[in-house]
Amino acid sequence: MEHPLDQFRYCPRCGSDRFAVNDEKSKYCHACGFTYYFNPAAATVALIFNEKGELLVTRRAKEPAKGTLDLPGGFVDMHETAEEGVIREVKEETGLTVTTTKFLFSLPNLYMYSGFCVHTVDLFFLCTVTDTQGLHAMDDAAELFFLPLDKVQPDLFGLGSISKGVAQFLASPYHAVSESVF
Repeated sequence: MEHPLDQFRYCPRCGSDRFAVNDEKSKYCHACGFTYYFNPAAATVALIFNEKGELLVTRRAKEPAKGTLDLPGGFVDMHETAEEGVIREVKEETGLTVTTTKFLFSLPNLYMYSGFCVHTVDLFFLCTVTDTQGLHAMDDAAELFFLPLDKVQPDLFGLGSISKGVAQFLASPYHAVSESVF
């Protein structure tokens, strides 16, 4: 895989092609002096449980990893906190209203979008919702269902950070928290 900085040939400030790699995380424009730092995009992941302690799982409607398991979530928009982002993404994908969020951990990820490799930092949140009655798949989710934790298989989640995050959650003391969410 090419280095992410190789995807940018021209300076975003002045348009010059004298835009060269400065170090492993930046490019420098020799025409205008602008330094561009390639930083990861923030993305959120929601761990939501029903009253039985089952995890809300989605099936991806779009590439990358179309048809594989996923968790609700997505990119944080500009002028939005990570908490606001996870609340919005859950609403967009499931119709559910998040009432509380608790940050758990983060993981780096590579997310292919339209042939472009987006480096992300995925922020995992334990979320509670008002109720699960209004649940319906929308946006990036083709299907939604609850899965008992003993049936959750991390390797069935198609995105690397989600698979790793699910495994990390299951191996951590956090998953005991899910039993007391409702």
